[in-house]
Amino acid sequence: MNNLTLIKTNSENADFRQLVTLLDKDLAVRDGDDHAFYSQFNKIDAIKEVVVAYQNEIPVGCGAIKPFSDIAVEIKRMFVHSDYRNQGIAAKMLKVLEEWALELGYGECVLETGKMQPEAIALYQKVGYQITPNYGQYIGVDNSVCMAKLFNTNPTHNA
Repeated sequence: MNNLTLIKTNSENADFRQLVTLLDKDLAVRDGDDHAFYSQFNKIDAIKEVVVAYQNEIPVGCGAIKPFSDIAVEIKRMFVHSDYRNQGIAAKMLKVLEEWALELGYGECVLETGKMQPEAIALYQKVGYQITPNYGQYIGVDNSVCMAKLFNTNPTHNA
């Protein structure tokens, strides 16, 4: 992999916003009629912790975390451009996001992905995420797959 750089930024980053547009187009195809349901939970305006991956200065991937509870953050908007997949970029972004969550004092990451994203499910399981009962707005949603990864039992974050 040539010249991969991961930067920490926020949802105001223009490259992040461009990548999210591509992500939404990909999900619209994969999720079909369910896409409108999911998009209401994926607003990016207030996300403060974003990672953007650049390969040779080209924005190729993104991901974010946002507070979920006093002890957990939710992984959001994970995406790698189709031309750059299968190079380990998503795993590297996820590692940075997890480390950032720990730095912020959180002890767990949760996420929701869809049954139509088997490569995402495989990645998350490979790095230690476990499938959990669906949470929040995803309870009862057949296409949703919720997962979690616990880092420690004594998170220091105080919301």
